[in-house]
Amino acid sequence: MNKAASASTHFDSYHKLVTSPFFSPTLLAWFRASVAVFTTATLIAILVYDSIVTKDAYRNFSFFTFLTYIGICSYYWASFVQTFWYIRRGFEGYPLQSWGKTLQILHLVLQNTVLNFPIIVTIVFWTSIATPSSVNRLDNLLRNISVHILNSVFCVFEMLLTNNPPPQWIFLPFMILIIGLYTASAYVTHATLGFYPYTFLDPEKSRLSVAGYIVGIVIAEIVIFAATRGLMKLREMMLPVTRTGNSRGNYEMMERDQDSV
Repeated sequence: MNKAASASTHFDSYHKLVTSPFFSPTLLAWFRASVAVFTTATLIAILVYDSIVTKDAYRNFSFFTFLTYIGICSYYWASFVQTFWYIRRGFEGYPLQSWGKTLQILHLVLQNTVLNFPIIVTIVFWTSIATPSSVNRLDNLLRNISVHILNSVFCVFEMLLTNNPPPQWIFLPFMILIIGLYTASAYVTHATLGFYPYTFLDPEKSRLSVAGYIVGIVIAEIVIFAATRGLMKLREMMLPVTRTGNSRGNYEMMERDQDSV
């Protein structure tokens, strides 16, 4: 038994992170590569445009939307690389399986942010932040389609159209911690750059208390996390999967517990 196969008995032995119930690993790799390239191009385009036109590209790094989009980009590059090597190794395993617990956990934390945060970003933007100017200019329209609509499309793809296992509850505190750290960084931004990334974080302008908004977002994260977990468990029930054989990544539908990762 080779090293990759041996490692697979300890982490993702059924190769769920690099397979799909609907697509071959090759098609999955191509899609992930396409999203990785698209999100990279989008981030570069936003930074170049804001550097030339509005002269404030640095402000983007203060927004949860932009940071979340960087997370999507990073995840899709990482997942593409793993899927690519899974194919190159003859469907016998992929590098992450032998990279140690720390990197495996970090990958799963990143994956959980992609499964949760884009939905929060989309809901908050279109319900509380968007204005007519968000869509009545071509540059704003293209930007908002990319970072406030397609972000959730990429999220739902990984949620429902891959074999990714449902998020485990142990990762929920990590998601809440990240939200808390971002909130703290928003006040650092105000202290150093003189603006709040979001007006609802400004205690002088917010109609509701800042604490109320923060609690609301945390509650929304808990609800979204639970809903995501429920939908993915339902997908697993309807499309249970196990790896069969070791030639060309063939998969047959069989019952399998979701804790294989």
